[in-house]
Amino acid sequence: MPADTNAHGTIFGGWVMAQVDLAGSVPAFERAQGPVVTVAVNSFLFKEAVFVGDLVSFYAHVVKVGRTSITIDVEVYAQRGREGRGDIVKVTEATLTYVAVDQDRKPRPLPGQG
Repeated sequence: MPADTNAHGTIFGGWVMAQVDLAGSVPAFERAQGPVVTVAVNSFLFKEAVFVGDLVSFYAHVVKVGRTSITIDVEVYAQRGREGRGDIVKVTEATLTYVAVDQDRKPRPLPGQG
């Protein structure tokens, strides 16, 4: 949306980062079978700008499981100029680590990890 843009007409990187965190939390929550918290952004690469009007898609999958932690890769694609050909470009890739937490927000073992 226009409120999420900088003076150059591209979407704020912070907005993209927030959406990546949300996308990554979905498979982390599913694997943890409950609440998770973000503990690290292991890598984050902006490859292309995101423009107002782009259709942005986020794809997240588990790459590593520890005793309490889950590492997730997230890829972000933007479909440009949807009224015509609609080129699709990879705009961002990131790796984040989440930790499963209990009701007291303390780390807990993942199901099946003892």
